[in-house]
Amino acid sequence: MLGRFILVSSRSVNTIIWALLFVAIFGPGVLAGILAVMFRSIGFIGKLMGEAIEEIDRRPVEAMQATGASKMKVVLYAIVPQVMPAFFAIIILRWDINIRESTVLGLVGAGGIGVLLQGSIDLFAWQTVATILLAIVVLVILGEALTSALRKKVI
Repeated sequence: MLGRFILVSSRSVNTIIWALLFVAIFGPGVLAGILAVMFRSIGFIGKLMGEAIEEIDRRPVEAMQATGASKMKVVLYAIVPQVMPAFFAIIILRWDINIRESTVLGLVGAGGIGVLLQGSIDLFAWQTVATILLAIVVLVILGEALTSALRKKVI
């Protein structure tokens, strides 16, 4: 019950809100951004992994339990092999989302390239703004290419 509450509350708060909260607690910087992304990711990954575990085929679990296998062996040999593809898919998806979100977090003082972007906008340094935006686009495209390659390789 407590675990589900933590996952739901973590997921229900937007990353920007987490970032604002952690900037208020720890001050501006990268730590606030890391914690914001981490808190949002915990809820997202926990929910999807919980659903993947709930949807497993129960027959291998029951077969191992019928042979007298320990709970650890049941988990290791009957559950983990079924959820590993979903686990990798979820981790890759969340990593891709985190790259995109991290570019925006600096706008609220949570570190990263967004801080440079906000500073350049404040100084009306439009060439720098354009360069930073180009870097963000390239980073997102490279991240997308990498996650696509990982999906093909792992899943």
